[in-house]
Amino acid sequence: MPKSSNQKLKLLYLQRYLERHSDEKHPVRIQDMQAELARYGISAERKSLYSDVDALRMAGAEILQENGGYYLADRRFELAELKLLVDSVQASRFITKKKSGELIKKLESLTSEGEAGQLERQVHVLNRVKTMNESIYYNVDSLHSAIAGGKQILFRYFDYGVDKEKVYRRGGGDYRVSPLALTWAEENYYLVAYDGEAGELRHYRVDKMSKIRQTEDPVQGQEQFRAEDIARYATRVFGMFRGQERELRLRFSRHLAGQVLDRFGRDVILVPRGEEHFTCTVTVAVSPQFYGWLCGFEGEAVILSPADAAEDFRAYLRRIAASCDAAAADAQ
Repeated sequence: MPKSSNQKLKLLYLQRYLERHSDEKHPVRIQDMQAELARYGISAERKSLYSDVDALRMAGAEILQENGGYYLADRRFELAELKLLVDSVQASRFITKKKSGELIKKLESLTSEGEAGQLERQVHVLNRVKTMNESIYYNVDSLHSAIAGGKQILFRYFDYGVDKEKVYRRGGGDYRVSPLALTWAEENYYLVAYDGEAGELRHYRVDKMSKIRQTEDPVQGQEQFRAEDIARYATRVFGMFRGQERELRLRFSRHLAGQVLDRFGRDVILVPRGEEHFTCTVTVAVSPQFYGWLCGFEGEAVILSPADAAEDFRAYLRRIAASCDAAAADAQ
């Protein structure tokens, strides 16, 4: 019988079939392999398929035989690992809903069709809102390239208006910075960069960047970057809003020790103060976002010193109370 033009692809088709259709619970029989190869115009006798399976084993594929069929036992990712990756993609705020679906489909292709069904699951995360910027996936790639190449970048930066349309800062003008690192904080990707004009490190939300272009100018600010502990950066900059960095002494109710360790890391020293409280000294970028974090503990977290910071916090609370009173009067 003359061989078809696809005969040389026989082993490749056979390997793909085993990858997509076989697993421990779904072994495939020799006649299943014959039917699959016939779809490509390839005829295969049973004896030749036994030899083909042996050839794939010699090439490193762990093909096991069970219940009268064969299945591929070794895979690049175990099913439990793929489930973890799918959950991470589903829960990730910075990946859009559309891109999440595309990534999960690609992850499903790394296992058999029988097991891929177990990856089609919805991860429910409270208060999780996906980003609206579809280009973030490519922004991250562009920024990695600029960081690796040591080149400055130009980009535009925007917020969203009440109509959900982009509102560009600087009237749509370009930002020019030296990209130094990408970091993950407050459930968002941030670029840490050196602003040569301001002479300081700044950060930008990657999903609010657009039209990123790499220049030929070398990056600046490496000395400032080396002096900064990026791993601790997000613990000081609340909500990734900058403010004056200050050393504060704080007092918390004892049951909040876990939240303090989650926020500032396990190196922070907690000093018992009576039976109800503890104190700690931390360095933070003082900002309304930091004050808002303290407010979330409903009076069980306060600033002890320095005195001007404690007074500024009290003034912050008074401004909020006054704003609420004004809003209530306006609603009447």
